[in-house]
Amino acid sequence: MKLADSDTIREIDRRSEKDFSIKTLQLMENAGRGAAEIIKRELSGVIGQKKVSIIAGKGNNGGDGFVAARHLRNSGISASVFLLARPEDVKGDAGANLSAWRKMNGEVFTVLSAEDLKKCESALRHSSIIVDAIFGTGLSTGVTGLHAEIINLINSLNKKTVAIDIPSGIDAGTGRVLGVAVRADITATMALPKIGLYVYPGRDYAGRVEVVDIGSPRELIEDPSIRWNLITGDWLRTFLKRRKADSHKSSYGHLLIIAGSPGMTGAACMAGEAAMRIGAGLTTIALPESLNPIMEVKTTEVMTIGVPETVDRTVGLESYGRIKDALANKTAVLIGPGLGNKKGVFELIEKLVRDIDAPFIIDADGLNAVAKDLSILKGRKAEVILTPHPGEMSRLLKIPVNEVQANRLSSAERLSEMTGATVVLKGAGTIIAGKGQVFINPTGNPGLATAGTGDILAGMIGGLLAQGYGPIEAASAGAYIHGMAGDAVKDLNGEAGMVATDLLVHIPKILNSFITPV
Repeated sequence: MKLADSDTIREIDRRSEKDFSIKTLQLMENAGRGAAEIIKRELSGVIGQKKVSIIAGKGNNGGDGFVAARHLRNSGISASVFLLARPEDVKGDAGANLSAWRKMNGEVFTVLSAEDLKKCESALRHSSIIVDAIFGTGLSTGVTGLHAEIINLINSLNKKTVAIDIPSGIDAGTGRVLGVAVRADITATMALPKIGLYVYPGRDYAGRVEVVDIGSPRELIEDPSIRWNLITGDWLRTFLKRRKADSHKSSYGHLLIIAGSPGMTGAACMAGEAAMRIGAGLTTIALPESLNPIMEVKTTEVMTIGVPETVDRTVGLESYGRIKDALANKTAVLIGPGLGNKKGVFELIEKLVRDIDAPFIIDADGLNAVAKDLSILKGRKAEVILTPHPGEMSRLLKIPVNEVQANRLSSAERLSEMTGATVVLKGAGTIIAGKGQVFINPTGNPGLATAGTGDILAGMIGGLLAQGYGPIEAASAGAYIHGMAGDAVKDLNGEAGMVATDLLVHIPKILNSFITPV
């Protein structure tokens, strides 16, 4: 599903009218009616009088609110509008709908001062639902003054709140809080979900997101030139393939994992098991030879190769010949989990990158080697996926971590543009960037903030890559299913105390739920 920023939505509205003769007044009517339907459904369990208070600004977001008020009243629901502007200052389509509401003798309370706000506080406290129709997607400056006061009041009342299009105070393109923002229980977003509803901190303010079809032509809302995408289960169903009856293990690829060092064999093991659970036919771990006996005990289905090691018992240039031999006939390669940060590791990775002719992933300690000199990726023969967490991304881009986190989308896009790689920026709302497109993952929970979950994800992406899926598809499906596995563990045990290996047992069932049966 495509995602939009404010400029994209304006262009869709403009072209709807210019190219398809759909008036913006009609789009506003559809938006307000759709929001009203969601509000009515939320009121279905309310016993007694159902009262809705709509806080409206003077722009088109307020216009959506006026339409919603009209449809609620026509359904027998008490609706009041609290307008944060003088009525004569409401223009265009919003002005037309305010006029229609007033001609129906709809209640409009003008709120222009702190004193006015105090007067309407009691009405808000006695509402069944408060509707936020203050600011829409065009907000780009900090919220101050009376608008900030009423947003703080809404948040303090502990009432179910429905935001129209986006919670007021959230930047539609980045998810940043512009000073203060409404904390919604539900966001009824119009035509396309907004980027800011799925990028933190905006995601924390959005509540449940419901997309309202306002009649924008499909050609516009599915335009390939819109580069932002939300990963969905429906999309996974379009490309995840069922198994043929006459297939065998080699039909599903062979992943080579170059991983492990003293004290970190677990990372290699978890990546290998995750690759098998996501459907790889064969997986082999190449690790320092002195650690191979340990790995042979830890793994069952996953094969192992001990390679010559350095005096520090890590892989290094000494390992190169054996690993190069192991690359033969592999359909994908994963480099990095638990490798350590010794000089020999960096030298080995620099040399291997030029030799690998199957698609490969660089993860964890492998990224620290790449961060020393991104140019080593220029000599590669195959497509590559980079899977940094925010700290690793900081080192790759040579910017502070807080700058990465404040600009997660642009950070992932920038690294992808610099390297030509598919980039998986891990964290809450994992972002995948590659080939000019950006994908945001909506699954997962804070329980995944624990050691080893990144190794599981790397193994899952590697397992999908080995099966022949492209880098974008492998990364997106891996991230989505990984998050769903975390959600399944949360449903069973809660978030606190989740460990990475808890995810493994859930991966096959979730994977198969997206594969169309025969």
